[in-house]
Amino acid sequence: MKAVQVVVSGRVQGVGFRWSTRRAAERIGVAGWVRNREDGAVEAHIEGSEDRVAAMVAWLEQGPAEANVTRVEAAESSPEGVEGFGIRA
Repeated sequence: MKAVQVVVSGRVQGVGFRWSTRRAAERIGVAGWVRNREDGAVEAHIEGSEDRVAAMVAWLEQGPAEANVTRVEAAESSPEGVEGFGIRA
């Protein structure tokens, strides 16, 4: 089990980024959560097998078509043991 904390910057709020992230996570098969940050970025916690986590981070580097991702910072994290993938306030 691998876990990463990811911060995605750019035009990532107000473009359906969190909902698209949830759909992508369900399709890829990772658990975790995503939320907007006050600084305009989006933060996500992702857990799963190493290859699935890597696939999810790669998806976040592009984001949905309406987004303009300019930076992605991913750091190893401790698994939280979450089930499914949620959107947090």
